[in-house]
Amino acid sequence: MNLANKLTIARIFLVPVFMIVLLNKIPYGMYIAAAIFMIAAITDTLDGYIARSRNQITKFGKFMDPLADKLLVTAALVSLVQMGKLPAWIVVVIISREYIISIFRAIAASEGIVIAASWWGKLKTISQIVAIIAILLDNFPFSLINFPFSSLALWAAVLLTIISGVDYIYLNRQILKQ
Repeated sequence: MNLANKLTIARIFLVPVFMIVLLNKIPYGMYIAAAIFMIAAITDTLDGYIARSRNQITKFGKFMDPLADKLLVTAALVSLVQMGKLPAWIVVVIISREYIISIFRAIAASEGIVIAASWWGKLKTISQIVAIIAILLDNFPFSLINFPFSSLALWAAVLLTIISGVDYIYLNRQILKQ
């Protein structure tokens, strides 16, 4: 198993650690959970870079990397709903987009078509990670100047989630015509 795949596995193992720290009454738990989430998010960037730069892209990585990303983000979003820090409808929109695009990609793959990640998809992921971190940190440091950064980041994440989903389907609409 190469380093990139080990980082992906580490990200998956960080998901329950993140949730345990976040959802239990641990002093400074939200901040510790935010740090764990940031470390896990950084591994996503690192594993992709390492796999490409060392020409170590594997089928395992192609399958597990997006799964690890979805597990991490979904765990964070669902936990934040449980904590009353996020409305459930936002999580439904984000998770629905993931299901739709995953099924869409599976249909494309069955036709021998590979749909690469787009810039919209990458921006969506970054915006979701930024929004989650801002919420975990209770909008710190922006709360010091009364600026609603976490709310704006969340709305940007929702908007980019919708735009990226529509973009994937629109640019590859021929798949649905077959």
